[in-house]
Amino acid sequence: MKYGNHEIDFEIHGEEMQYVDIELDPQEAVVAEAGSFMMMDQGIQMNTIFGDGSNQDKGVLGKLFSAGKRLLTGESLFMTAFMNAGQGKKQVSFAAPYPGKIVPIDLMKYGGRFICQKDAFLCAAKGVSVGIEFSKKLGRGLFGGEGFIMQKLEGDGMAFVHAGGTLARKELAAGEVLKVDTGCIVGFTKDVDYDIEFVGGIKNTVFGGEGLFFATLRGPGTVYVQSLPFSRLAGRVWAAAPRGGGKDKGEGSILGGIGDLLDGDNRF
Repeated sequence: MKYGNHEIDFEIHGEEMQYVDIELDPQEAVVAEAGSFMMMDQGIQMNTIFGDGSNQDKGVLGKLFSAGKRLLTGESLFMTAFMNAGQGKKQVSFAAPYPGKIVPIDLMKYGGRFICQKDAFLCAAKGVSVGIEFSKKLGRGLFGGEGFIMQKLEGDGMAFVHAGGTLARKELAAGEVLKVDTGCIVGFTKDVDYDIEFVGGIKNTVFGGEGLFFATLRGPGTVYVQSLPFSRLAGRVWAAAPRGGGKDKGEGSILGGIGDLLDGDNRF
């Protein structure tokens, strides 16, 4: 199937906090999530588009359907398109939202389809469709948690997703099963079968400290796993944040409130 995606060249920079340089020929464009833009050359035009830009030639209903799919995944109705309106090659750069790795996905090599975590998508060649992966099993919707609502990237161009922390790539043989925390899934190829499984056991459920469910991924196919999903990072930051507006005396400090008295923050 031919999607007519724009062909783009790219280079990824950095280690822990990466960004990707995308080189655009005249009239080539890339679409990106709001907030991922970093810098661009003069001559590149920014345009806010309704949906992902893949249904712009299908009338109002096509645009509404494209935007509606994004709304179901919790994303904005709008995306930003960056087009090279000048002469010669131009560059535009997009930054990762938090420490981790930017993963280039060549959709042509994966049969025109890749399933990813709903907040993993960073940017893609214009023409790539960013939709929702509908589940055929009700249990995934009721119990899947953060890993249930998956995005579907379709096309024959390049797309870029972000993984938090360290990235693991697993090649699954036919019938091989990998069990993953739902939030740690970055994405997987179209032939991988996935489901949600109950951890089981009263001790695991009450005292395990993990989620009640995990994802089971069955090959054949490629799976990308992240060591630090954003939800886990945000939870740790929230748990460590000082309460009540006071100054933090450091983790595990035995001074606590007494330290505030000693440094004169409290007045009588």
